[in-house]
Amino acid sequence: MSFCVVDFIMRSKAIRNAAAVTAVAVLLGGCGLRRHKYDNPITKDTQQPDKVLFDKAINDIEHSRFEIARLLLQNLINTYDTSEYLAKAKLAIADAWFREGGAHGRAQAEAEYKDFILFYPNMEEAAEAQQKVCEIHYLQMEKPDRDPMHALRAEQECKQLIVQFPNSKFAPLAQQKLRDIQEVLGDSEFRVGWLYQKKGSFPAAANRFQGVADQFPLFSQADEALWQLAESYHRMGDRFENQQVTAYQRIVKDYPLSLHAEDARAQLEVMKRPIPEADPARYAQQKFEAENRTKQGPVSHVWGLFSGHPNMAGAAKSGAPQMEGLRPTIPASVPLGAANNQLGTNEVTVAQPGAADGGAELDKGKEARTPTTPGAEAAPATPTATDATTSASPAAAPKPAAPGAITPETTATQQQMTPAQQKKAYAEQVKKMQQAAKLASGERKKKEAQQAEAVRAAKKKNKDKQDQKQEVKQDQKPPETEQKKQ
Repeated sequence: MSFCVVDFIMRSKAIRNAAAVTAVAVLLGGCGLRRHKYDNPITKDTQQPDKVLFDKAINDIEHSRFEIARLLLQNLINTYDTSEYLAKAKLAIADAWFREGGAHGRAQAEAEYKDFILFYPNMEEAAEAQQKVCEIHYLQMEKPDRDPMHALRAEQECKQLIVQFPNSKFAPLAQQKLRDIQEVLGDSEFRVGWLYQKKGSFPAAANRFQGVADQFPLFSQADEALWQLAESYHRMGDRFENQQVTAYQRIVKDYPLSLHAEDARAQLEVMKRPIPEADPARYAQQKFEAENRTKQGPVSHVWGLFSGHPNMAGAAKSGAPQMEGLRPTIPASVPLGAANNQLGTNEVTVAQPGAADGGAELDKGKEARTPTTPGAEAAPATPTATDATTSASPAAAPKPAAPGAITPETTATQQQMTPAQQKKAYAEQVKKMQQAAKLASGERKKKEAQQAEAVRAAKKKNKDKQDQKQEVKQDQKPPETEQKKQ
């Protein structure tokens, strides 16, 4: 029994000693004794004072003494304003903020990197600075069901790196990060579309799925988005059949290895629509993705539930990422005129009230408004002597409605039509209204031309009269020579 007690005491001491050693190691690492090598040191061997300051600051950065390093670097910039190490010192200040981390440190690092790119855009380190800016927002990205602010900023900064420094060694890395970012953004839009579809808002769901399929073709669930897009169009009615067929055709052509490829092909056969051939380039790309996709283990899958970072294991490993970015789209259910902002006009016209627009009827005191629903008659106005006279006159009979105008009779007739007949009647009605508007415009132009011609004729006539009067005055006036002689 005593031996067990002694053994327990010895084990307890060993555990306490190990814990003490671990705590000391952590404290020593926090005090700056652990070294993290700096990426951009100056290898030039010289004892110049500015070089000594720079080396000292880099040593402090490597040992996590960031505040001291920034003070030394700022002293170098302020004291040796013509030093050859000014650019390196400014970049080192940004790196110190970046290594310090935290929301404040990353914000300061981004500002310093942006200043470095602004002042030294032709240096090789400018591409690295832009890559660090992309990295700052990339590391702060959240899951697809949360705020996408950092994902959108990371996408913007990575695109800036690819566009501004296309030949840099960081460009391929930025492309892969861009694929990862667009995987998160595509997943976010896909979740919103799925939510709309579950609620029965099929136009909104179709709009989201259409945006995912068009703007994120490398998204791992783009084929599923197209399948759900076709389903949403199917639920929206027969007039969206062409959009439904287009979604099926895109699955067959662009995603031949998809689980929905055969189903989409069968749907096209039933609908008697043409079935496209699979794109060989897309087939090869999908095969490459299936062979090289990152697989998640059980531990990673469970840990992902508690992690705040998004899961980008399904992101594409090849293909050119989309460079236009996420753009809002207009649902297919919105009329074309409303989508193009052509519902109204800013033109202002002034016309004399007359019988054509009901002005004469209003002047006579009659109710000129037409009821919009069957059976809703306008309230009769108080009969007057003028009304009695005009009602007895055949010339005062109500004029027929303008071509294409909506009347109670046409509304009652449309209620008894089928949807196809209503569509046809609506098209004929629009055509009649357009023809009437065109005819009215031609008549108006003709009247304006006649009026302008009449004005010109009147001006010429008045001028001729004035010329004649002037000639008569001159004929009646005696010459000056004769007046002098008299």
